[in-house]
Amino acid sequence: MEPGLIRVLQDPALDGPTNMARDEALLVRVGNGASPPTLRLYQWDPPTISLGYFQRFADYERLPSPLNSLAVVRRQTGGGAILHDLELTYSLTIPIDHSLLEGGPNCLYEVVHDAVIASLATLGIPASRGGQDDDSSPTRGPMFCFRRRHRFDILVGQEKEKVVGSAQRRTREAILQHGSIILGDRYNHPAIVSLDVPLDPTRQRLRSLIPDELEQRSGVRLEPGEWLPAELMEVEALARKYAGREWTQKS
Repeated sequence: MEPGLIRVLQDPALDGPTNMARDEALLVRVGNGASPPTLRLYQWDPPTISLGYFQRFADYERLPSPLNSLAVVRRQTGGGAILHDLELTYSLTIPIDHSLLEGGPNCLYEVVHDAVIASLATLGIPASRGGQDDDSSPTRGPMFCFRRRHRFDILVGQEKEKVVGSAQRRTREAILQHGSIILGDRYNHPAIVSLDVPLDPTRQRLRSLIPDELEQRSGVRLEPGEWLPAELMEVEALARKYAGREWTQKS
């Protein structure tokens, strides 16, 4: 395979444990060289709340109805909870010596978010990076990610409302960055901004625009690919962890 080339996986809507298992399997396998660097674009069904690695399960239980009855899963990345519903999620997994990390891990936020900003602009949605941090951290801050602020977040509108936030998990061998692009809100939650766009056409356009924009900004070729049978076998085993109480409800 061409050095540095990034495989693009276009996944359907999947449940929370499967989505998180797929991201972890990629982190492990890209790190040990068994899988190529991979950009994955995906959705969630049913609507699911993902907790950051350090968050308390009790905070989910205290949410008002109907949020406290939605499916819930715990991520391997830190940060605040995310309501995955009317959105598109991405993950990018690359080895630690990949050219995209030459400037350090934070450069990955910049290049991916700039690709998303350009993709939104093509759809007539002006957006920009936030440029400022609040005092939240992986272990503290408002429960929901979209009430926190990080200088790499993507904001829209005069009120500078957050529509994209990302988080990373780093190992000695690889880095996983994943994030949510919020397009709408059926629950009228104050932590979520609705872009008031046609949902399915917008998601499908972003699925094609983001890889193209990332290729232009990174100088790295992106190429459509498929899951390997060995990868899916690992996903099946990992999904049991993410569906289990021990992982999800850990303190």
